[in-house]
Amino acid sequence: MFESIGAKPLVFTTPVWIIGTYDLDGKPNMMTVSWGGICCSKPPCVNICLRKATYSFAGLVEHAAFTINVPSEELAHEAEFFGRASGRTTDKLAATGLTAVRSELVDAPYLAEVPLVLECAVRHTLEIGLHTMFVGEILDIKAAEEVLDSRGIPDPKKVRPFVYSPEAKVYHGLGVNLGKAGTLYKEITRD
Repeated sequence: MFESIGAKPLVFTTPVWIIGTYDLDGKPNMMTVSWGGICCSKPPCVNICLRKATYSFAGLVEHAAFTINVPSEELAHEAEFFGRASGRTTDKLAATGLTAVRSELVDAPYLAEVPLVLECAVRHTLEIGLHTMFVGEILDIKAAEEVLDSRGIPDPKKVRPFVYSPEAKVYHGLGVNLGKAGTLYKEITRD
């Protein structure tokens, strides 16, 4: 039996991404978002959603670029700080001691301390009620060498990303490996 809990922004689970932008004065700014995800494979694209009231919004629109910085579990405190403090009144980088690096591909900064960075150029925007969705084409992904597997692909166990549960308002690390994609379905037998 199911119980209705109403219409809410609830899905398990949402990413914790630190978005890098420049503000209107060209100063690096970081903001944590959880409303986002992969939205296209060719060209490779992600989407993020921001409210117009955020400090990052105007800079993102002006520069038509952003980075997605995937923090490891060790950066959970900094990630939450970037989502709570406003760049209007706080120098978030100075407060956290983290380092902004200028992207050579897009007009946006990324964080030197994260294990994984996606450099994105804004290709589309869509007004959706309180939020605006930005679709960014991924122009490059930068990964710390220590998180790459033998094939050169980021290993989630080494990246150690974490996720956010919106209604419960808690963060979670990733769980156990359930198996390799493309093999699990083979264990289902049909009579």
